[in-house]
Amino acid sequence: MAENTEEKKESINFIHQIIEDDNKTGKFASKVHTRFPPEPNGYLHIGHAKSICLNFGTAKKYNGLCNLRFDDTNPTKESDEYVNSIMEDVKWLGFDWEDRRYHASDYFDQLYEYAQQLIKKGKAYVDSLSSEDFAKNYKGTPTKAGKNSPFRDRSVEENLDLFDRMRKGEFPDGAHVVRAKIDMAHPNMHMRDPSMYRIKHAHHHRTGDKWHIYPMYDFAHGLSDSIEGITHSLCTLEFEVHRPLYDWFIDELGVYHPQQIEFARLNLNYTVMSKRKLLELVEEGYVDGWNDPRLPTISGLRRRGYTPSSIRTFADRIGVAKRDNIIDVGLLEWSVREDLNKIAPRKMGVLRPLKVIITNYPEDKEEMMDATNNPEDSDGGTRKVPFSREIYIEQSDFMEDPPKKFFRMGPGREVRLKYAYIIECIDFKKDPATGEILEVYCTYDPLTKSGEDQTGKKVKSTLSWVSARHAYKTEVRLYDRLFNVEDPSDVEEGEDWKKNINPSSLEIIEAAALEPSLAEAEAGVGYQFERQGYFTVDTKYSTADKLVFNRTVTLKDDWAKIQQAGN
Repeated sequence: MAENTEEKKESINFIHQIIEDDNKTGKFASKVHTRFPPEPNGYLHIGHAKSICLNFGTAKKYNGLCNLRFDDTNPTKESDEYVNSIMEDVKWLGFDWEDRRYHASDYFDQLYEYAQQLIKKGKAYVDSLSSEDFAKNYKGTPTKAGKNSPFRDRSVEENLDLFDRMRKGEFPDGAHVVRAKIDMAHPNMHMRDPSMYRIKHAHHHRTGDKWHIYPMYDFAHGLSDSIEGITHSLCTLEFEVHRPLYDWFIDELGVYHPQQIEFARLNLNYTVMSKRKLLELVEEGYVDGWNDPRLPTISGLRRRGYTPSSIRTFADRIGVAKRDNIIDVGLLEWSVREDLNKIAPRKMGVLRPLKVIITNYPEDKEEMMDATNNPEDSDGGTRKVPFSREIYIEQSDFMEDPPKKFFRMGPGREVRLKYAYIIECIDFKKDPATGEILEVYCTYDPLTKSGEDQTGKKVKSTLSWVSARHAYKTEVRLYDRLFNVEDPSDVEEGEDWKKNINPSSLEIIEAAALEPSLAEAEAGVGYQFERQGYFTVDTKYSTADKLVFNRTVTLKDDWAKIQQAGN
């Protein structure tokens, strides 16, 4: 059989196929220039991360450019705080706009001139109907044509005069709008004389009080793409019905024409992605600000301990679709779990400490045990962990009367302490009133030291531990999913969607016992607490004297187990 020398063709998404077809025909001179265009009216979330990866990643793949452009056309909802947070998030994800940071407000003068041109062409007019009146009495419905505004046939001169006076601030908010003159019977509701400008006597975070009118998003967005020379304007699917309007403004003005392409937005289960709902959670105190580790915001994921690599990998795995679908949030958790497994230093941490006293170990003796830093990293090396007579283990690792399949510690049982010795439980003490186990008493076999054991003893369980004398006692925060149902917004009419908030989404453990080296833990580094999960230093509540740790994710997908058990 002849050898197949044909190279395996790379699988590409439909957007990249369009670009490759354009490059073959020489459209846009075979150049690729994209942009990421957030509105600075909130913090970015994981859905924006998908768009960031797509826009910047596409430009990189085709040796093109990608701009960062802030669509700042609504001054009442925008601020420098949001601008700065967005830049931080894009940089943290590993992307660089270099010298191509732009704002729609950079183009306010040019956009004003474009509106004047449309008025002069008879393609725009100043409408004095209130927005409520226009929507209720003139716009029509999807099955019924609208009707023309009584102000639609104003002369060009009158329209230009009114528009100029709107700009100068002569009229109150809502007195007039500028509308495109298209077709009040158009089957696409967005084409029925849409607004281009509205009056807003509001201070803009960049232009100050220069403007009393502000362009509408649909007018400013496509023309900003045009001004910047964007080739492929990648938008989420809800803008598909806006594309005819995007094209109309550009074609009527006769300016450079980018191509708008729509893709499905990211929808995750057990999560809300609406900026409005996220803002509601923040403002009403259900979460601890925009960077709460339970939120899907990029800053929240960063504070929780997610890595840029894990988010980029997640975005790559879910791909780019043409139709909306729902992604299991477990895939996002799996992505960070997979990434941290390769890079996270291993440490021992006991979240709910139970003291174990090794009665035959000398009281004044200490040993430094060799512990592996990361078994996934052949160059990771080892560290020294102190061992002494009194140690802590997890409360859940001991049972007074263990069932058949419980292989951890119980009366008369032997277990191995990781990196140390085999110990046997000989007694315990409990609170007679509550039944709580207070202390466990054990003996150790000095011949069973890890790495030196030649006894041949076999035990069924290995436990993590921390020397009580050396333990770093501090606060650990266990974060879980913020909602306990797959679709938090699925509620009966009149019900509050926030009723689906998971009451156990945050558990604060005030006195966890950690390996002493964690007193020097670095912010931004993920650590695996052996048998517990992945953790990172909290950047909000940690102080120089006391670090606070956040759980990023468990070692295994506990939610999948719970769901399977429920089914």
